[in-house]
Amino acid sequence: MTISVAIAAMDEEANIGRTLASVRWADEIVLVDSGSRDRTCEIAREHGARVIAEPWRGYVAQKQYAIELCTKDWILLLDADEEVSPGLAEEIRAAIADPNAASGYRLPRKNLFLGRWMRHGGFYPDPKLRLFRRGQGFVTGHDPHDRCELMPGVPQDAPQRTRQFKNALVHYTYPNLTLYIAHMNRYSSLGAQLAVSKGHRSFSFINIALRPLATFMYNYFFRLGFLDGREGLLLHMYHALYVSWKYAKAWELSRNNRTQPD
Repeated sequence: MTISVAIAAMDEEANIGRTLASVRWADEIVLVDSGSRDRTCEIAREHGARVIAEPWRGYVAQKQYAIELCTKDWILLLDADEEVSPGLAEEIRAAIADPNAASGYRLPRKNLFLGRWMRHGGFYPDPKLRLFRRGQGFVTGHDPHDRCELMPGVPQDAPQRTRQFKNALVHYTYPNLTLYIAHMNRYSSLGAQLAVSKGHRSFSFINIALRPLATFMYNYFFRLGFLDGREGLLLHMYHALYVSWKYAKAWELSRNNRTQPD
């Protein structure tokens, strides 16, 4: 059996070489680039990737387009800041060679924040469906939160259909706070648009103040995020702020829409 690796990327020269080196054993690498201004495309071609230029469609649509371009029997969907560990690579190769393989496989993720592995607070094992037979998986969700699912008619949780690997996919999330806060600002704007579409339009003390506090308390204390040290505190504190920003921006969007002249 053969395997394609699908990646959507833009301005990822700091990460893409590491990602592609970890899947050099793949039969095909498809990278959809949405206008990189750095060396992302050059590095990808150096690693043998087929690079397709495509204007940004959104997280869900861009990744779905990448898997639609793949031609091999199996598809492994990766983010540009992820790395397939050697142990995981062995598991993947064994799985696709197995005549009794499942239709899809969930990969545990080892999330690194400011260089530290986040073992608690809901960030591990963080399994994601990322490996599936071509034609049996797709990307869905609401920007910026995408996820893979099996096609309708393929049971989602049946043991013979989905299995989970033991070895982890390494996810290099944010190397510094400047990048993390900038991303949370952008993601909260996208989340605000979704919140408005779901009816969250009024100024809500619960959503803007209490929900973020509850999110922090749950992840940092109940889910033991405090065991991840200073990095864990910063991660969960700023993630809680993201929740507040999202609902505050939803209120702002609704207010601006109401005050615009006809």
